[in-house]
Amino acid sequence: MAGQKIEHTRLDQTQVDQICDRHERLWSGRSGGARANFAYTILENLNLSNRELSDADFSGAVLRGANLSGATLNSATFFAADLRRASLEGACLRRADLRGAIMRGANLTGADMTEADLREGAIAQVDKEKGLAILTHSAQQSDAGKANFTGANLSGSKMAGMTAQTADFTDAVLLGARMIRANLRGSSFHGANLEGADLSGADLTGVDFTDSVMVGVKTTMAKTEGMKTDGALTNAAVGIDPNTLENPVADQISAHVTWCETNGREGKPSLFDGMDLRGLHSLAGKTLTAFHARGATLYGLDLEGAQLQGARLERADLRMVCLRGADLRGADLTGANLSNADLRDCQFGPLVLDGDRMLPASLAGSKARYADLRGVDLRQAKATGADFSYSRLDGANVRKARFSGSCFTGATLDTDFLENVEAIDGAVDVHAA
Repeated sequence: MAGQKIEHTRLDQTQVDQICDRHERLWSGRSGGARANFAYTILENLNLSNRELSDADFSGAVLRGANLSGATLNSATFFAADLRRASLEGACLRRADLRGAIMRGANLTGADMTEADLREGAIAQVDKEKGLAILTHSAQQSDAGKANFTGANLSGSKMAGMTAQTADFTDAVLLGARMIRANLRGSSFHGANLEGADLSGADLTGVDFTDSVMVGVKTTMAKTEGMKTDGALTNAAVGIDPNTLENPVADQISAHVTWCETNGREGKPSLFDGMDLRGLHSLAGKTLTAFHARGATLYGLDLEGAQLQGARLERADLRMVCLRGADLRGADLTGANLSNADLRDCQFGPLVLDGDRMLPASLAGSKARYADLRGVDLRQAKATGADFSYSRLDGANVRKARFSGSCFTGATLDTDFLENVEAIDGAVDVHAA
């Protein structure tokens, strides 16, 4: 832009639709396509929702109040863009360039921002009086204050120097995020997962990390006055430390597997109530029928394909676990925390006992926010008072399941969901798959 001042061009909805259509033709390999270039345009309050706009250029654009919800914006450039009050709910922004973007009041609930770059940045432009001036949209730096990142996936994102005072990161996933020297004063990370995040030198004054995951988090030289960490999961053992047991946990697991495989003739059942089992890392494919781990911490464990029929997992911490394809028929997960868990194709149907008695599985009072339950078998399951907010339940078998008092805010459900359940209270906002 050397030699001229940057001018913004205002576009209307028809022009935006035409540009998006050409970009989608290019992306799908059809003729007549062209890359979307919205650099230095004014797109205030316009609709770009559910569009395929990967690699599009929004450098310096004004998107105040624009609707980009559900849009695919992977590797798109928003360098120094104005996204104030924009809706990016459920958008996919993997590896997007958001350096210097202003996001005050933006809604990024459930957005995927894996490896996105949100560091400081600014565009220099020629000015007759000043020589070089900074394009700032009335802001001096990256401004995400009061932005809503609820449930967003910010894993591996770069946010060094970011200003995000009073922003809402509730339930967000920030695995390995780099937030060095970020101004996060007064922000909320309630229930967020910050495993491996770097907050060195950050201003964490008054930040709420209640019930969050802070395993491996670096806070060297950070300001922590008034910081709340009640219930946060750290590297410290929770409840019973397995390292203090005379009989190693691995040996107990082995004895339990033997007990299951020999129908109780050999080995013995295990009891891990209230124990921190994170050190096991993987129990994938293990036969662990009648596994007892009530109130235990199993955060992040790999339990894919495990045989857990009749397991007792009440109040267990199962955040981020992989239970894909696991058999949990008749299991009791009352009050368990399954947020962000992978439960695809999991079996929560009834367990048939002697005399053709049926033992239904229980998810009553459980928390399965942002969980992936696609293809799950929930026939006859008791899931009353559970929280399935923003979860994926498309393809789930919910015939005769009971969901009275459960929450499905933002959840993705099949259109016949309500026809198959046995009990549910109130209206459910069905987000069809």
